[in-house]
Amino acid sequence: MAAEPNDIIDPHRYGPWAVIAGGSEGVGAEFADRLAAAGINIVLLARREGPLAETAERVAARGVQVRTLAVDLTAPDAAARVATATADVEVGLLVYNAGANTHSAEFLDGDLEAFAAMNALNVTAPLALVHHFGRGMRARGRGGIVLVGSLTGYCGSARHTVYGGSKAYLRIFAESLWLELREHNVDVLHLVLGVTRTPAMARAGLNFDIPGMLVAEPADVAREGLEQLANGPVFVAGGNAETAARSSGPDRAAIVLGGHRRMQKLIGAEPDPR
Repeated sequence: MAAEPNDIIDPHRYGPWAVIAGGSEGVGAEFADRLAAAGINIVLLARREGPLAETAERVAARGVQVRTLAVDLTAPDAAARVATATADVEVGLLVYNAGANTHSAEFLDGDLEAFAAMNALNVTAPLALVHHFGRGMRARGRGGIVLVGSLTGYCGSARHTVYGGSKAYLRIFAESLWLELREHNVDVLHLVLGVTRTPAMARAGLNFDIPGMLVAEPADVAREGLEQLANGPVFVAGGNAETAARSSGPDRAAIVLGGHRRMQKLIGAEPDPR
């Protein structure tokens, strides 16, 4: 992380504290670094204590206060634990960056409990956290909410039935929330990511060197997200706007089949004869 102090984020509008879910590495850690460079104190949420502590130490070197909470956001008490850990601070920005594809399987062959946990991570947890922190922002008449999404939410794809569906839900939720909160001076942005060179995507086995694949860097998409926060409701990061537009037409069969064939080609799989 190498963000320098900048004027793309206003600490008076989005501070004095920011909560970043999925903040221990990748895009979340880059958000933390850029916000700390602007003088905003940080609460980092993630499952693993080790990476949380390492990122917290780097971010605190910016001269801000940093808190960490190791929490499984799929747990029923996750939102309550976050609320308790932040009860004594004023949160002006929520960045929900958690929500990887934790169970890539064709639906009928997959584990139903694992799919339910993915929905908890991508739908239940962000709704609860937005409901909690958003009320304070509305009452104060300022603040921001960033919900990190995926291009997978624009077009159905094999092995992404639940993941893609949950990301599509999050986009519509963000658009609607933007309508409701804009008159209260609370900005809402659904930040849509394509393939991004994150540790989570690497652990999933993604080959970033596939010819023709557009790969974004975490620092770049975090910067774009903060630059576009006041310009919601949706911003497609990493140069993927054309792909999102191509996936949004009315002929859904053609779009879904075309996207499936392109993905099969990119990953070197056998062509789907159907």
